[in-house]
Amino acid sequence: MRLIPVLTAILVMLALYGIVFEREALFAFARGETSTEPVETGDGDQAQDSPATPLIGVVAVHSQAQQIDSAVILRGQTAAVRQVEVRAETSARVISEPLRKGTFVQAGNLLCRLDPGTRDATLAEARARLSEAKSRAPETQARLAEAQARLKEAKINFNAAQKLSEGGYASDTRLASAQAALRTAEAGIATATSGLETAKSGIEGAAANVAAAEREIERLEISAPFDGLLESDTAELGSLMQPGSLCATIIQLDPIKLVGYVPETDVDRIRIGAIASAELATGARIQGKVVFVSRSADPTTRTFEVEINVPNPDLAVRDGQTASIMIAADGATAHRLPQSALTLNNDGQLGVRVVGKDDVVEFRGVKLLRDDVNGVWVSGLGDRADVIVVGQDFVTGGVKVKPTYREAAQ
Repeated sequence: MRLIPVLTAILVMLALYGIVFEREALFAFARGETSTEPVETGDGDQAQDSPATPLIGVVAVHSQAQQIDSAVILRGQTAAVRQVEVRAETSARVISEPLRKGTFVQAGNLLCRLDPGTRDATLAEARARLSEAKSRAPETQARLAEAQARLKEAKINFNAAQKLSEGGYASDTRLASAQAALRTAEAGIATATSGLETAKSGIEGAAANVAAAEREIERLEISAPFDGLLESDTAELGSLMQPGSLCATIIQLDPIKLVGYVPETDVDRIRIGAIASAELATGARIQGKVVFVSRSADPTTRTFEVEINVPNPDLAVRDGQTASIMIAADGATAHRLPQSALTLNNDGQLGVRVVGKDDVVEFRGVKLLRDDVNGVWVSGLGDRADVIVVGQDFVTGGVKVKPTYREAAQ
């Protein structure tokens, strides 16, 4: 008795299957028609017609290539164009009130003033020694002039004694005496010259001591080297500074740098002076110019550093903010498609499926150039292509389809 309900259930299931899944074939059979469709054999393979199989419906768009400004897109961050730790060059105690971090300072503004101690007295002593050394210079010059006059006189006497001796009018003793006087005068010249050189050395040494004392006093006032912001408090009042002790840290944020790393496949597309824009994590957009492209790759990532200078007069952009950078490059011809139209073939290649001749599906590899809110820009499709945007994942190359077209903007 239970066999009849089971058979009835099986017949009902077969009827439902035919109505739901084979509806087109049943209708065609009822009308006495036959339908053919290519058999899928994979992307790029030719398919054979299979009778009585309905065509798969897909939605495609007539895509026309457009000229766009291509760009190199990379991730990076902002960085201060300059950051300096201002340190002491001498030992002394701080006698100035500290400036708090965040304060804007201009080049030459005082950051830390140190106790002079006995440095003023040392400078006064060095200047006195310099004056003394300079006062000795006329005396040594007079001695040299006197020695030169004696040498001239000794030469005259020697020449006269020599001529008289040759004529027999003077004794050899007189000639020897004149020759000894000449040698003494020459020795006096050497002594006077040495004394003058010593006096000059004394003056130069005293002048060096004065310069050192003045430089030591200049080191007591530590000033800002450029316009910028204090990233730390200056040294506290009463603290002891040693050579190398930190007075303050200053950063310059105008202009500010954008630093990113570009892969070696795109580095040749970037030129010095190219316009670059960036979107910060806060949503703010900034724009500047490329000022540096590294010639040496990072040994780990094989990427090249790129620096972009961006005006920042209001200091709104901070150091270390994450940025999405887009650098203008040579233009390119591309198609704008929905991102959902992209797919992969059996080899893992990125591309799209298009409706080719006689409504047969073809797979075409593409290169992703960039994306925006309206879709993605790709190259590799030629001037015109009928791109499948709905149903592309349910067909393969060589399959004949029944396409329905819509406007690209829909």
